[in-house]
Amino acid sequence: MKKFFKNIGPGPLVAAAFIGPGTVTVCTLAGVNFGFALLWAMALSIFATVILQEMAARLGIVSQKGLSEIIREEIKHPIVKGIAILLIISAIVIGNAAYEAGNISGGALGMEAIVGNVVWEIGQLKLNIMSLIIGAIAFVLLYIGDYKVLEKAFVFLVILMSFAFITTAILTKPNLLEILKAVVIPVAPEGSILTIIALIGTTVVPYNLFLHASLAKTKWKSKSDLPIAKKDTLVAVILGGTVSMCIIIAASAIQKQSITNTSDLALGLEPLFGSFAKYFLAIGLFAAGITSAITAPLAAAFVTSGCLGWEADLKSKKFKSVWMVIVVLGVVFSSIGVKSIEIIKFAQVANGLLLPVIAGFLLWVMNKSSVLGSYVNSKFQNVLGIIILIITIFLGVKGILSVFNVI
Repeated sequence: MKKFFKNIGPGPLVAAAFIGPGTVTVCTLAGVNFGFALLWAMALSIFATVILQEMAARLGIVSQKGLSEIIREEIKHPIVKGIAILLIISAIVIGNAAYEAGNISGGALGMEAIVGNVVWEIGQLKLNIMSLIIGAIAFVLLYIGDYKVLEKAFVFLVILMSFAFITTAILTKPNLLEILKAVVIPVAPEGSILTIIALIGTTVVPYNLFLHASLAKTKWKSKSDLPIAKKDTLVAVILGGTVSMCIIIAASAIQKQSITNTSDLALGLEPLFGSFAKYFLAIGLFAAGITSAITAPLAAAFVTSGCLGWEADLKSKKFKSVWMVIVVLGVVFSSIGVKSIEIIKFAQVANGLLLPVIAGFLLWVMNKSSVLGSYVNSKFQNVLGIIILIITIFLGVKGILSVFNVI
C-alpha cells in the first residue's frame, strides 16, 4: 500500500480536474431524466480520456516538455503557429478564467448546504464568505509551489469526493444487473442526444492534456517510469469515471421532478435515507469545486508558460502571475455573483475549436520519432486515436453550434 501511494502521480489531479461542478450537474440531469440509460456514454468518455491522457503523459515524460511547448517548437509555419498559440491561449487561459467563478461557486454551494449561506456586507456590496474561503485555499496551495504538497492535497480530496458520491450511490440500492446492462449496451432515449454529448464533452477536455503532460514531466524524469505513469493514469481516470457514474446512479433514484443542480438532488434523495443525503452530496460537491478551482488556473499557467517560452516552474514569478490573476478573478466574480455570459460563450467557441485541433496535433506528434524516439504510438493506439479524434470533431462542432443556438 505504501508503495502504491508513493507511485501516485498526476492522475488524481487529472481526474479531479474533469469532475467539477459542471460535470456533477450534467451527471445529475442525466440520471434524473434518463435513469441508467446513459451510463454507456460515460464509459465511452472514460475510455477516450484514458487513451488521450496516456498519450499526453508519455509525451511529457519522454520529451521532458509540456504540450504547449512542443506545439511552439514543432509547428514551423509562423502563421499556423501564431493561430495555434492564439487559439490555445484563448481557450485555456481566457476559458479557465471564465469558468473559475463556476468552480469556486460550486465548491461554495457544497459548503452552504451544511453551514448555510454566509454573506459579508460592505455597504451595498455583498460578498459570499464560502467563495472567499475556497479561493483562499486554492491560492495558498498553489502559492506554496510544491508539487508534492499539491499531489497529497489532491489525493485526499479525490478520496473524499469518491467516498461521498460512491456512498450516495450505494445507499440508493441500485440494481447491479441493470447498471451493467446500461454500461455495455448503448441506447439513446428520445431527447437524450444533447445530454450524451454533454457527458462526453465534460469529461474529454483539452486543458487536461496540457496539464497532464506538464505534471508528468515534473513528477517523472526517466523513461523507465512510463509503466508507472500508465498505471497512474488508468487507475485515476477510471476512479474519476466511477464517481461520475455514481452521480448518475444516485440521481436515477429520484422520482422525476424539478432537478436543476446538486442541491436539488440532495433534497430529492432525502426521502430515501434522510438528511445524510445532504451531507454526503455537500462534501462531494465541495471537493469537486475546490479541486477544479485549483487545476484550472494551474493548467492556464502551464499553457501560458509553454506558449510564450517562459519557465514552466511552480515557483517562477511569471508562472505564479498567471494563476494568481485567474484565481482572483474567479473569487471576485463568484463572491459578488457576477456571471460574464459573453466571456463564457467566447470560451465555449474557443474550446469547441481547440479540442479537435489538440487531439489531432497530439495524434500527429505521437507518431514523430524525432520527438519520442521508439516510444511513438503503435498501430492499435493510432486506430483508437483516430476514432477519438472523430468524436472530438463532433463534440467541437456541437459546442460551437450550441453557443449560436443552432441546435
